[in-house]
Amino acid sequence: MLEHTVFIGLGSNINSPKQQVIQALQEIHTSKEIFVQACSHLYESVPMGPQDQPNFINAVCKAATSLSPSGLLDKLQEIESLHNRVRTAEKWGPRTLDLDVLMYNQEKISNERLILPHYGMHEREFVLIPMFEIQPDLIMPDGRALAAWISQCELSGLKRHNDSVDYKSIAA
Repeated sequence: MLEHTVFIGLGSNINSPKQQVIQALQEIHTSKEIFVQACSHLYESVPMGPQDQPNFINAVCKAATSLSPSGLLDKLQEIESLHNRVRTAEKWGPRTLDLDVLMYNQEKISNERLILPHYGMHEREFVLIPMFEIQPDLIMPDGRALAAWISQCELSGLKRHNDSVDYKSIAA
């Protein structure tokens, strides 16, 4: 039974980033343990870290899952591996695919593998704006409205692409 509501952040900035994000979303949706309920448009954002890399393509999806938080993280990391994601010591460097568990129900979790809600999402417009697109009335785990989080976030140039992501048209 798909009883847990989750938000997942998707991002890529190398090796055809738009296609990486769309394909990953399709792979998430065709997983038997995850059902994508909604997805934002694609957004382009400047890199958070070193600026000598391409801009990122980002999206956020809302899904239902039967997986535990760590099981969901394992599944997302498995999908990242299929996209040749290489984890390096360089924080915020270029990557083929980055999948983040942003929220899992309203749970607060902090362990060596997972911090929920995602530790940096309150200051990332490329997460908050797509989440708002999906569910503008969302209440965050701290009890505040998503709109309140956005009002305190620096909005510095996120660009929405007109592409809507058709993740449901792919056969498993």
